[in-house]
Amino acid sequence: MNKLITLLTIILCCNLPLGAQESEEMPLGMTMPIDSLLNDWKTKNNLIYDTDCTNSAVIPQFSDSVYIDRLQRMPTIMEMPYNSIVREYIDRYAVKLRNQVSVMLAANNFYMPLFEEALDAYDLPLELKYLPIIESALKPTARSRAGALGLWQFMLKTGRLYGLESNSLVDDRLDPIKATWAAARYLREMYDIYQDWHLVIAAYNCGPGNVNKAIRRAGGATDYWSIYNYLPRETRGYVPAFIAANYIMTYYCHHNICPMNTEIIPPTDTLQISKELHLQQVADLCDITIDELKSLNPQYKRNIIPGNTKPYTLRLPQTKISTFIDNQDTIYNHRATELFKNRKTVAVSNKITPTVGKGTLSYHTIRSGETLSTIAQRYGVKVSQLKDWNGLSSNRIRAGKKLKIYK
Repeated sequence: MNKLITLLTIILCCNLPLGAQESEEMPLGMTMPIDSLLNDWKTKNNLIYDTDCTNSAVIPQFSDSVYIDRLQRMPTIMEMPYNSIVREYIDRYAVKLRNQVSVMLAANNFYMPLFEEALDAYDLPLELKYLPIIESALKPTARSRAGALGLWQFMLKTGRLYGLESNSLVDDRLDPIKATWAAARYLREMYDIYQDWHLVIAAYNCGPGNVNKAIRRAGGATDYWSIYNYLPRETRGYVPAFIAANYIMTYYCHHNICPMNTEIIPPTDTLQISKELHLQQVADLCDITIDELKSLNPQYKRNIIPGNTKPYTLRLPQTKISTFIDNQDTIYNHRATELFKNRKTVAVSNKITPTVGKGTLSYHTIRSGETLSTIAQRYGVKVSQLKDWNGLSSNRIRAGKKLKIYK
């Protein structure tokens, strides 16, 4: 309990948001280009439009009463109220972003079991599984201008508070499994503070410090819609966008939106790697593409697993596990010199070689009033040579000092 209080104190004092958004008007997940989403998913699955189902050019229109009725019929713990702001976000998903919704419906099949498992383990509402839709559009490599990263858009400091390693080679914010469990833990702890899910996801977006400030400005009100105008601009649309995401992922058929079909990757398993390993070594000898390996192990930013520092996980298709185990010595040695170019040791040369030609070395004692220019003219050399031979970064010299001269 003391550890929890300490951690929450750090978050509140530092005012650390979990995710940072790309735009003040729309969350990153609502602005992700369709080409970016498709390219990202094509590396993971065979992603195609269903030939028996295409997005209709006819976009249905519904009355407010229909939206109110549908929202109330959804089996959710979290409150799903309706107003003109929620309507605006539903319209964005149903009209302007309908192609993105098609892609996310396909990605939905891949990620939702993972999200639901973590949310259920922390006794959280399962409707929170749609939070990454407005955070990242379910794009595992999404990055915001503010530096938030991954499906759950963790900021660097917040990710580290929740055990997500980040360094030059590894970034656990890109690991869908680790990031999901970290996000579930964060959401659980925020609910222990606010006891209101709308305030929790508002804090997820802008940080608990900003939510607390809005509550104080609203005279102590703890209802999201009462503090709405006191929140940062981007957070005002965050809860309505979340409600709209739940709606569109439930009622997409009513809006003539067709999910894309996807062939989910085959079952995978993990290995513990305790040596330095490059994903290209695995790709070359285990008959698997580097793109598929990167997709399964997105946390390795430079395709290098630094297993020589501590054990790390390598995820492979189950059919490739035995291939790796049977050939691991060969794999570790394969192209090692080529792929790992950082030298372990280097020799330092004690020989000093003149930078210009070969000649006789002599010394000149600087006299009062002399400059590099006059000395260079006297010996028939250039000022730049004098500076180079004597390690001078400027033209300033002092009387009594000696200068090397090569003639």
